[in-house]
Amino acid sequence: MSEHRATISWQRSSADFTYLTYNRTHDWKFTAATVPASATKEYRGDESRVNPEEALVAALSSCHMLTFLAVAAKRKASLDSYSDAAVGVLEKNPEGKLAITRVTLRPKIVWSAGVTVSADDLAKMHHEAHVGCFVANSVKTEVSVDPQP
Repeated sequence: MSEHRATISWQRSSADFTYLTYNRTHDWKFTAATVPASATKEYRGDESRVNPEEALVAALSSCHMLTFLAVAAKRKASLDSYSDAAVGVLEKNPEGKLAITRVTLRPKIVWSAGVTVSADDLAKMHHEAHVGCFVANSVKTEVSVDPQP
């Protein structure tokens, strides 16, 4: 078991406090970094800052990648790079509430010279990574993997 902490700090910058006037900008403070955050622009946020929806998509993608790297290393299947253009969909869930209901991971892997992984083995590795991802195991969001060539 381990604990993971974040400190969220917000300070009002408007003269009054109404839905139309209060600022959405705030900071996420972690041990190693401070991330400027806000609501999405659709909810009066600052689009130059990270929003919670993007952070959830990034957390799912990052967790999958880190677990995939562990799976590959244990199989002695060396890779040189991994990138992902992940996409999350915000829509109403079956209960009628807005939620990130689906996230599609689109990993592109460059294997090291001399390494060949069949499509079937790659699918098994991604499945193992998904099953082992702590973040995916923590959310109701449907996560799918669409490997890119």
